[in-house]
Amino acid sequence: MHGPALAGWLLVALCAATGAYCLLRMRSPVVEQRSAAGGEALMGFGMAAMAVPAAVFGPPRWAWLVFGLVFGAAAVRALWAARTDAHHLHHLVGSLAMVYMAVAMAAAPAGGSAHSGHGGPSGVPLITGLLLLYFAGYVLRAGVRLVPVPAPAGAGPAPRPGLALSWGDRAELALACRLSMGIAMFAMLLTM
Repeated sequence: MHGPALAGWLLVALCAATGAYCLLRMRSPVVEQRSAAGGEALMGFGMAAMAVPAAVFGPPRWAWLVFGLVFGAAAVRALWAARTDAHHLHHLVGSLAMVYMAVAMAAAPAGGSAHSGHGGPSGVPLITGLLLLYFAGYVLRAGVRLVPVPAPAGAGPAPRPGLALSWGDRAELALACRLSMGIAMFAMLLTM
């Protein structure tokens, strides 16, 4: 991706850490955790690889096509899984965004921006703009869901959620990972 090298390395670290946590979630006894964690781990590691600053490593064009194929297959899997779990629709959008970025990077002239000169009057292509809007909305929604809600007056002591669950099964940690990947996807789309 194009942009400052420090921002690229921070994205690499964030996405790789998120992908590693999602791999740990795949060991969960909770079926819902396992079903989403694999796709999220693939997304995290794929985003980490794609975010490596172009000045450090400029992959050949065929590598971008491999990214497109891998995430195209992930999109098909997410579409199939969305029949039973609506959360996989987000995985579908994320996978299609990765395909879009991979194809744009494969089509970009060497050393140039993926969208130089291809935008509308504002300079931002329509698909990029729509994806930016989607991920901005997703990040805001996920962020609001992480804000603690005070217990109603007179409700007594709040139960301690997560005592019976391991740290890998905590819903708020999974949501925090999704939030961080949404922020990273937004940042990657901005650099296109």
